[in-house]
Amino acid sequence: MKKPKRSPVESKIKRVTKISISEEIAKQIMDLISRGELKPGDHLPSERELCKDFGASRSSLREALRCLSIVGVLDARVGEGTSVAHDGEKFLRKIIEWRLITEQHDIENLLVVRIALEGVSAANTARLATPEQVEKIRRLVNKMQSSLNDEKTFAALDLEFHIALADASGNTLVSNLIELVRGRLLKALHKVLVVPHALPLAFKEHRAIFEAIERHDPEAARNAMQAHLEAHLQRYTAANKSDNPAEAKPNGKLVKSIGKSSKPKLRRVPVKDSDAVETELAVS
Repeated sequence: MKKPKRSPVESKIKRVTKISISEEIAKQIMDLISRGELKPGDHLPSERELCKDFGASRSSLREALRCLSIVGVLDARVGEGTSVAHDGEKFLRKIIEWRLITEQHDIENLLVVRIALEGVSAANTARLATPEQVEKIRRLVNKMQSSLNDEKTFAALDLEFHIALADASGNTLVSNLIELVRGRLLKALHKVLVVPHALPLAFKEHRAIFEAIERHDPEAARNAMQAHLEAHLQRYTAANKSDNPAEAKPNGKLVKSIGKSSKPKLRRVPVKDSDAVETELAVS
């Protein structure tokens, strides 16, 4: 009886000999993808064929395939089998998210990363934004101006503004990285303190970003975004160095209060799980 012809992928598979069988299977599949033996959209051989070629049990194979599906390397669909994911977006997000969670990152370093990423986002938006996207950003800026006395509303609009820019930037990788870094900052900045005139200054900075985007001036948009986030970094640094956050100047320098009558009345942004976004964005 003539043996059935083996596929190129099957001929590359080696029998598993390591103790962690599912890990070795996953590694081999990743290697096949990295070398181009398996390409996005390619279907893997059947479970029976893979078990035979790996020399592994069905449970070990399924564990490996399930793990690769969870991180987004593979797509497993009922009735359609398992195929290589068409893009690595989910996989990349999981890797970076895990690194941000498990490693101790200095908040100021994360803010510096955010400055670089959102500078790129603003420049791309100025270059590529459609009239509809520009109009959406204009409406957000107008709403921010009307919400200078409402910290929660302003904070929600601030978040929406940055998301709108990232979405309009045309670069999903940059957009995803911005989202991940911002998410990590939201958790870490729950103690950020409100400094004097934070909302009017933040509004002025956002308006400058929008005006550059409206003119379709990428360099000006990048500079305006970086200036905004650098100002936020200075305010964050000043507030954390000062024993009394009310004495922190918005430009990042510290100044002693002249007297009780001249000292602005401040209150902390409410810090609750549901207000995590507002807490960070009230000074960003």
